[in-house]
Amino acid sequence: MATATTATRRQGRGGRERILAAAAGLFAVQGINATGMEQIAERAPVSKRTLYAHFRTKDELVLAHLRDLTSTGHTLEATLTREDVPAMERVLALFDPLPAGTDPVRGCPFIDAAVEFPDPQNAVHSYARERKLLMVRLVAELVAELGCREPAALAEQLVTLADGAASRAMVLGEADYGRHARTAAEVLLAHALPTGA
Repeated sequence: MATATTATRRQGRGGRERILAAAAGLFAVQGINATGMEQIAERAPVSKRTLYAHFRTKDELVLAHLRDLTSTGHTLEATLTREDVPAMERVLALFDPLPAGTDPVRGCPFIDAAVEFPDPQNAVHSYARERKLLMVRLVAELVAELGCREPAALAEQLVTLADGAASRAMVLGEADYGRHARTAAEVLLAHALPTGA
């Protein structure tokens, strides 16, 4: 038979995961800076002591949140690296509508974080920059695989379209705003592909 101490200990397991899930939900709805640590602890639910045992500062929590998004495949990187999907489909997936029921419509989590942590030396901003640079490298590899001319320049153009579309989708609250950028991306790709491709 479990003692009261054992039962309490069991309830406390998974605290880090609950904190990350609570933070993700609140950050998506309210933004990072508008979300307080006390609010995250309450939503988790964990004590503030447990919260700070896992994450000494809010910066640490935000960084862990972004890393969690990356490692669990909740970013465009997961789509760009899927080997079971043709390269062209992966590139154009940058402009897919957000999943149904996404409310409120949020832009790129890395851009959101970089905006809320504007100091380029901040660990959160640095991590966001790292992910955005990786995104352009992945797109460059895909367009090179397709045989496109000047893949590095084309990749920069495509990710600029994708980031702009994500930002406008968030500001305007239109989950399918990427359709506009997709049309422009298709034109860029058509011009860069070898003749007859």
